[in-house]
Amino acid sequence: MMSTTRLSRAAPRAFTLVELLVVLAIIGILMALLLPAVQAAREAARRTSCLNNLHQMGIGLLNYHQALRSFPPGGIEPRTPRNPNGRQLAWSLLLLPYIEQGPLYDRVDTRKAFDAPENAAAAATVLSVYICPSVPQASRLESGRGPCRYGGIYGERITGPNNPPKGVMLYDRAIALHQIPDGSTHTLIISEDSKFPDGQWINGRNVFDQAFGINQAPAFENDIRSEHPQGANGLFCDGSARFLVESMDLRTLAAICTRAGGEIVQLP
Repeated sequence: MMSTTRLSRAAPRAFTLVELLVVLAIIGILMALLLPAVQAAREAARRTSCLNNLHQMGIGLLNYHQALRSFPPGGIEPRTPRNPNGRQLAWSLLLLPYIEQGPLYDRVDTRKAFDAPENAAAAATVLSVYICPSVPQASRLESGRGPCRYGGIYGERITGPNNPPKGVMLYDRAIALHQIPDGSTHTLIISEDSKFPDGQWINGRNVFDQAFGINQAPAFENDIRSEHPQGANGLFCDGSARFLVESMDLRTLAAICTRAGGEIVQLP
């Protein structure tokens, strides 16, 4: 009678509860270390995209200047108590033919106001060039019209009243390069204004005179503000765009918001 040999296999060893908890803790630590890096990388990409928007506007502004010998006015016929029925058309509307949006510009009847019924359909168009991707719900319509998260620089109120206005984007007045003695490389023309509740690319309210530090204005003010940590992007009259840090000296900030202040500017 032949003997049989019984082969036995060792049962697989399972993880203990302690080992499982250690593995989960390690994964949690890795996630905690990686998540801020991922978020920072995404914000860096959004900030670069925002700068690209301003570069595109800068090229459009210089082409506008070459064609018409000036930059566009900040707005046409703003509404005031003396002129409650003004058309209130914005610089960002006038710029459309120079940022490859000529067909949209042609759909707007510039003889009528920004909120005229005839302009409603065109005004509801959302344009990515006027939207910073860091703004939450950046593409939502404002009062039924396409948003603009950027504003033209009307001047500054940091060092004193803005009367007469000291900036480049003025109402009913177009400024040329030769009228900027401070120099195009040291003079802002457009900057971010991410929290203005009525920013629309057709509505001439998207200009402002800077009154506070960057990202420091109260909610009711129209000022340089962004969703980027520690600063905001701005466009200069030479077409260059750069990040403006929150820690910028207020006198320097005021200086770059004026076209003829005679200041000596050293940007950080």
